[in-house]
Amino acid sequence: MTQQPPAPGEDPQYCPNCAAPLVLRPLPTEDRPRLVCDRGHILYVNPKLIVGVIPERRGRILLMRRAIEPRYGAWTFPGGFMEIDETAEECAAREAQEEVGIQVSIGKLVGVYSRPAPHTPGIVSIVYRGRITGGEVKPGREALEARWFRPEDIPWDELAYETTNWALRDWLKGRRDTSRKRA
Repeated sequence: MTQQPPAPGEDPQYCPNCAAPLVLRPLPTEDRPRLVCDRGHILYVNPKLIVGVIPERRGRILLMRRAIEPRYGAWTFPGGFMEIDETAEECAAREAQEEVGIQVSIGKLVGVYSRPAPHTPGIVSIVYRGRITGGEVKPGREALEARWFRPEDIPWDELAYETTNWALRDWLKGRRDTSRKRA
C-alpha cells in the first residue's frame, strides 16, 4: 500500500479532536493510509468545496479579474469556498454579492467539476447560472475589476483555472442546446 501525504497547503500535524500528533499509517478498516493520532482519531483530508455562479444579462456574462492569489489578475466568475452553514445555492449568491456587488437568482446547474490533489489542493467546484435581480456591479476586495462579456469575447487565454474554462464551455454548450430547443 503506497502512502500519500496530505494535499499541499493542508499539512495537518495535530489531531483537531485532542491535539495529539498525527501519523500517516495504514488501518485495517481503511483502503488507504490515514492520518491517525495515538488515541485512534482519524483525520480525513477531503477536497474543498467551491461554488460559483455565472451571472447573465442580455446574452452576456459577468466576469471578474482576481485581486488575490492564486491567479492574481486572471478572469473568472464569482465563486469561493462554501461555508458550513449555507447551501450551495446560498454560497453562490453570497459570492456574487461579495465579489461583484450584485444579487442573483440562482438558476440551473452548469456542472460539477473536480480537480484532485496531490499537486494542487483537491477541490470540487459546483457552478450555477445566475440571473441578476439587484445591486450594482462594483468589484469587492477580491476583484480588480468586473466586466460584461459576450460569449465570443470571453478571454479564454486569461482564465484563472481549468475549472473556470470547463464551466464556461459547458455554459456555452447549454446556451446552444437551449437555442436549438426553441427553434
